[in-house]
Amino acid sequence: MIKAKKRLGQNFLTSKSIVSLIVRSAEVGIMDTVLEIGPGKGILTEELLKYADKVIAVEKDNELIDFLKDKFKKEIANKKLELIYGDALEFDPNLYITKGSYKIVANIPYYITSRLLKTFLELRTQPEKIVLLIQKEVADRITAKEHKGQRKESILSISVKAYGTPKLIKKIPAMFFNPKPKVDSAVILINGISKKNFLGREKTDEKKFFELVKKGFSSKRKLLKNNLGLKDTGCLSKCKIPINSRAENLSTEDWFCLLKN
Repeated sequence: MIKAKKRLGQNFLTSKSIVSLIVRSAEVGIMDTVLEIGPGKGILTEELLKYADKVIAVEKDNELIDFLKDKFKKEIANKKLELIYGDALEFDPNLYITKGSYKIVANIPYYITSRLLKTFLELRTQPEKIVLLIQKEVADRITAKEHKGQRKESILSISVKAYGTPKLIKKIPAMFFNPKPKVDSAVILINGISKKNFLGREKTDEKKFFELVKKGFSSKRKLLKNNLGLKDTGCLSKCKIPINSRAENLSTEDWFCLLKN
């Protein structure tokens, strides 16, 4: 038996009601292929298997792989569950998902959140929906709640919103994990994922878009016009962006507008 200890930065979820909430938020159904990242001891895997057509679980810990192989012998045998030993950040959906789309549903190690979102949102074979249990502060950054009446975006939130619509589903207290983390968590949903902003009629160069965003956020205390080195602020006027704006005040639509002007 695997002891309840923190492995590879992972905190094991212990609440079945929260697991049920995660699966409901992803609207997992009988036609769905679900990619689970870091299944741990399988509490979420077990619930996903009740509803999905197929679950592909990627686990980096070889001891947990052995544990999961034993726990889900039947599901692996009938090909309902495919268990992969490896790094999810190197996972290629095209090698495992041969028909239709897929959803990502997972309780991931906190430290890979930004890299994981970047990896899968930038793929040509994107997931149609992502539901993650992540650190609450990161969930707040992604959804960019207003602070004192002002927008507080970040590179992370803009990067997510360029591809889909994020929504904070529920705050999850630390007490529902073992080992207990030092911070609270949250369930986040990213819906409507696509590359329409980059591949449609009004297509935008993906690489240039993110170069512009990174340049705009290069110094948080400086005004946007200074970070971008604008001698002529006409582009701000065209996009109806106040001249004294900082990068965090801009919406995703503002950044797309700036790139085209």
